Amino acid sequence: MKLVKKTPEYSIFQRGDERYAVQDAKRKPVNGDEKVSILAAEGLLKAPAPKPAPVEEAPAEESAAEEVAAEAEAAPDADAAEDTPEA
Repeated sequence: MKLVKKTPEYSIFQRGDERYAVQDAKRKPVNGDEKVSILAAEGLLKAPAPKPAPVEEAPAEESAAEEVAAEAEAAPDADAAEDTPEA
């Protein structure tokens, strides 16, 4: 491992696979959120871009419901036309 930066609180190393390892002043490994915050503060870690909000599918569902309602309204008219005797 190659030493990248050393401070009184921690040491940052770059591993052979290009990832980073962080050790505290007592040479104990630092992991999790604390490691991420240290690497981000040093500019070694780029935070991922936030995912865009999902597009709501509700309008498509509403239009499908409207089509079903329109068909239901049209159906009684067709039945009424069939019930009347033709002259």
